[in-house]
Amino acid sequence: MRFGAEDRSKPLAAVIMRAPGPAMAKARPQDWHYGTGFDPARAEIQHAELARIVTASGAKVHWMPSADDGLSDAVFVQDPSFVTRHGAVILNMGKALRRAEPDMHAAFYDSIGVPVIGRLTDDATVESGDCFWLDPQTLAVGRGVRTNQAGIAALSDILRPYAINVQAYDLPYWTGPAACLHLMSLVSPLGPDIALIHAPLLPYALWSEMRARGWTLLHAPEDEFMASNGLSLNVLALRPRDVVMVDGFPQTRALMENAGCTVQVFDGDALCIACEGGPTCLTRPVLRA
Repeated sequence: MRFGAEDRSKPLAAVIMRAPGPAMAKARPQDWHYGTGFDPARAEIQHAELARIVTASGAKVHWMPSADDGLSDAVFVQDPSFVTRHGAVILNMGKALRRAEPDMHAAFYDSIGVPVIGRLTDDATVESGDCFWLDPQTLAVGRGVRTNQAGIAALSDILRPYAINVQAYDLPYWTGPAACLHLMSLVSPLGPDIALIHAPLLPYALWSEMRARGWTLLHAPEDEFMASNGLSLNVLALRPRDVVMVDGFPQTRALMENAGCTVQVFDGDALCIACEGGPTCLTRPVLRA
């Protein structure tokens, strides 16, 4: 099987997804920090619509089995791992309720023929929502509640033999440890050199680095970012400047369209807004080609 998802100049060709299923159907919102709009039946429908859009783009969806395993957040397959052209890296979750998910990812990669080149263990934590590719050889990583310095150091050790550089940036406290502020809550690449950002919380050093590299940075409307708890900015690039986002944020959509992007939308109030994870979080790219 072909794999490698770090080159954002290529269209999404293969992706892992997991339906909400029985784990989310039985979830206690207070345990998982889900909001008042959480509705597992509607979440299932909304997830299926995102999967339809992804499939219609030409990408193959590899379905991770949904089980009655109590792992409600496992629907957010972005976070426990990522895939390079050398193989997959299995991470270690900063959220205690998600600590069983990396084992699932390791087993699933084995089942679809993607080798694992390294794994984080012990107290070293990184969640992939804190990672994005500045270019195919440079991984930006946010240091915060879910990703610690030990994890960043371990990740650097895994990737160094492949000449992949890890650059760390400190994340702000914002609403505190109980919520989910990932680096990709603040920057959403729409292609290899264009991104939607929330400038007030974005690390200045990262903003400066992206500007120096020639990235076009679109500043997401403040009111929609705050109203959505950051989910207006969680945008999945199907191919460069061809993206999908949660419906209901017309200013953010217009900003991207005015920058030459094609934007598709799906209803995500019961899944994405309520559960703090958008279309990027719900997909784990395996191949861009």
